[in-house]
Formats: sequence, C-alpha cells, structure tokens
Amino acid sequence: MPGDRLTHEERQHIAAGLAEGLGYTEIGKHLGRPASTIMREVARNGGPDDYRADRAHQATRQRARRRKQARTSAPPTPDSGHGRDPRAVQDFTESFTALLVQQGMPRMTARVLVTLYVTDSGTLTAAELVQRLRISPASVSHAIAYLEQQGMLRRERTPGVRRERYAVDDDMLIQSLLATVQMNDALAAAARRGAEILGAATPAGARFASSVELLLLVSESLRQVIAARHSSGAM
Repeated sequence: MPGDRLTHEERQHIAAGLAEGLGYTEIGKHLGRPASTIMREVARNGGPDDYRADRAHQATRQRARRRKQARTSAPPTPDSGHGRDPRAVQDFTESFTALLVQQGMPRMTARVLVTLYVTDSGTLTAAELVQRLRISPASVSHAIAYLEQQGMLRRERTPGVRRERYAVDDDMLIQSLLATVQMNDALAAAARRGAEILGAATPAGARFASSVELLLLVSESLRQVIAARHSSGAM
C-alpha cells in the first residue's frame, strides 16, 4: 500500500488530521503511510493551512493525465527519415547530449545544439526548437546566446521572412578546438606571469612554469590537428 497512490478517502483523512492539528507522522501512522508521503502530498497541494481533499485529488488526477499524454506523444525525432530508426536516432541524440553535459556544457544549451546538429539541414527557427524540445522560448533564447558567443552557431535571415533561423557549421568541432586553443593560450600567459612573480626557483613558481609547458604543448597539438583538417578540406 505505501507505494500506491493516495485515495480520495485517504486525502479526506489527511485534511481531517490537519484540521485537528495532528503532525505528518501521526497522520501517516493512521493511514499506514510514511510521514514523508503525507508531507509531500500536503506541500504540493496548498500546504497545511490550505489543504483541501477534493481539490488535491483532482489536481493529482490532472497531473497524472498530463504525464500520460507526455509519454504517449513524444517530441518528434529530428529528421528520422532516410530509412533511419527513429528510436536509435533519439537514443543517440540523448546520449550525445549527456556527453556534452559531462564536458561542462549547460544541459539546455546541449539539447539545443544537438537538436540542430542531428538535423540534416542544420538549421531551425526558435519556434521549431521550442516545439521539438518542448521548452520555453526564453530557454531557447538563452541557449542560442551562449552558443553564438562560443561561435558554435550563426543566425540566418531569409529576405522577406521575419523569423531568424539558427544554423550550426559543419566544422562545429573545429570551432570548439579553436576556442580551447585560445583558452589554453590565455592560461599559459597567466601561468607564465605567475612563475615570474613567484620566482621560477620556488616550488610555487616551478609549478606554474610546468603548467605553461603543458598548456603550450596541448595548444600546439590542437593547432596541428586544425591545420591538417583545413589542408584536407582544401584538397
């Protein structure tokens, strides 16, 4: 029973117990429910001073219907044609999003970026992103601003059309590598300055000097990768 949903009768008992001034633990004992269950039920339905059994029961039924509708009407999978398995495309989209989040990208930003990237055209409007991801326009706007700042997408406007389209470049990873190189260079410069101030002969100064060598080595390796990519693309 503890794992079952609360019944209308149980909610009436909760309302009566609150009216008598009983605590969540005592009400839970009467119903054979954990005190935490009673506390969550009351908190999400008006609090101890405004809890009503009928209203709480109706609100719970409405929430259950919304969850059921969300499960049965999943967001459309971007470009699931071309003989692709829609489930496989969706699984890949979710796993790639999770990978970007693990790398430090904000989750909503990662969702927007991956949705654009798995779309064959590579472009979507804000309204299309809202529809596909079922998020607010404000969430899309914040994600777009972040990605634009990082140089990972661009805005496109068709003459005579008011809506902007957001597009990802085919060289998204190259742009990301360039941003990493720039950050490494900035860190290397700061570490070099730290070594000078602290003294290269001291343990702290030597630590910063060692960091400079590593950062410059990584940057040089990335530059070689980027140069090789540009060279192969030009051929």
